[in-house]
Amino acid sequence: MRALFTGSLLVLVLAFGGCSLFRTDSGAEVTRVVVLKEKRRMMLMHDDRVLSRHKIALGFAPVGHKRWEGDGRTPEGRYFVNRRNPNSRFHLSLGLSYPNAGDVAAAHADGKDPGGDIFIHGRGDRSRKSRTDWTEGCIAVSNREMELIYARVGNGTPVDIYP
Repeated sequence: MRALFTGSLLVLVLAFGGCSLFRTDSGAEVTRVVVLKEKRRMMLMHDDRVLSRHKIALGFAPVGHKRWEGDGRTPEGRYFVNRRNPNSRFHLSLGLSYPNAGDVAAAHADGKDPGGDIFIHGRGDRSRKSRTDWTEGCIAVSNREMELIYARVGNGTPVDIYP
């Protein structure tokens, strides 16, 4: 009976072993993430070498730097990955260090709250087939791409977001 249980357990491990959201990666270290908003592209970089390219969706009002909460814009500038959410409603997510001190000051000068919770994330349960901009200021990729990005990009990685 024990041999049957052990054999069944082995079959289950082999059958579901490749289904994990948490992939591993033995490739070159990602030293920076570059986002080109106008081109709707994100690149994972090792120094000056492009490791991978990804199509992205942005905030629903994609032109310009994020000014305050609810404006639908994706921020521009240098931020850092500062947290990870394996239980994100958008599959997986990497939090960015928005807002920085300059973002807070600019929003407060306009009498607004700068907001926060800007992430690089997947598409979640919603089946979004189009590449149109739909987030509230985040950077979205396919769920499959997000699994690879989540595995490769560590906390502290700089993220440069260009117009």
